[in-house]
Amino acid sequence: MGNNLLVSSDIAVSGMKAQAERLRIISQNMANADSTAQTPGGEPYRRQIVTFKDYVDAETGAHKVKVASVQTDESELPKKYDPNHPAADAQGYITLPNVNPLVEMMDMKEAQRSYDANLSMMKTARDMEAKVLDVLK
Repeated sequence: MGNNLLVSSDIAVSGMKAQAERLRIISQNMANADSTAQTPGGEPYRRQIVTFKDYVDAETGAHKVKVASVQTDESELPKKYDPNHPAADAQGYITLPNVNPLVEMMDMKEAQRSYDANLSMMKTARDMEAKVLDVLK
């Protein structure tokens, strides 16, 4: 029984690690939401997207999750007319990052809830293990 509870906690930890990495990438996106290119007509920061992958732990046989990759969002970069900006191209447009703060906030909430759910599951497994030990005393 105790071994199953340890495996459950281990699965939850893998989920927490994956969501923590996702939160790191989301915060990076948010930090660069208003950045511009360094040179006139240059390309600004591009949004990063985290993808997950499930795998089977060879030692326990448990299905876990990990970050498979962090990819660049290749969607179109918006342009804004600002001829006085140092990064403006010959036509007076600056290219902005393809980061939508509203989308990032929704992703952040989802990652936070997933992290919290894994944390709750880990606490429940710990509590169950403590109860088993109390019964065995």
